[in-house]
Amino acid sequence: MSVRHGLLALLSGGPRHGYQLKVEFEASTGAIWPLNIGQVYTTLSRLERDGLVAPGATDEQGRVAYSITEAGQEELARWFGTPVADSDRPRDELVIKLAMAVAARKTDVAEVIQRQRTATMRTLQQLTRAKRAAADGAAQRLVLDSMIFRAEAEQRWLDHCEAVLREEP
Repeated sequence: MSVRHGLLALLSGGPRHGYQLKVEFEASTGAIWPLNIGQVYTTLSRLERDGLVAPGATDEQGRVAYSITEAGQEELARWFGTPVADSDRPRDELVIKLAMAVAARKTDVAEVIQRQRTATMRTLQQLTRAKRAAADGAAQRLVLDSMIFRAEAEQRWLDHCEAVLREEP
C-alpha cells in the first residue's frame, strides 16, 4: 500500500490535518506501519501539487485541514479497482536467502531453515497476542489476520523446503 493512497482513503472520510492522518493511518494498519510526520506532510504536498487534495481552513492551532478533490476521489477509485500484482510487491528476502544457502553448498541449509522457523514462530505468537488484544475494529484485525496467515504460510513453506532438501542426493 502506498502512503499516498492510504492518505487519500482516509481523506475520503472527511477533512483532516496531518497529525490526524498519521494517527488514523497507524491505527488502521495496526501500528505495523509507523509513519513519520514529515512523510505525511511531504505526501500531502505532493497530493496537493497533483490536484488530488486541497488545503482548507487553518484551525486555532495553525493546522491545515486537507480535503480530497474530485480528481483525488477518481485516483482512489482507480487504486481500489486495480488488483495488486506480484511485480508491485518487494522481493522475498527469505526465498533469496534459502536459494543462496543451497547454492553456497557449504552452508547448513537445515540450520538456516530452523533459525527462520523459530523466528517465524515467535512472530506468529506475537501476532496472535496482538490480535487478541486488538480493540480498534475491522481494519486492524484484517491487517493482523493477513500477517498471521503469511506467517503460517511461511511455516508451511519452510516444511516444504526441508522435504525437498531431504529428497536431494
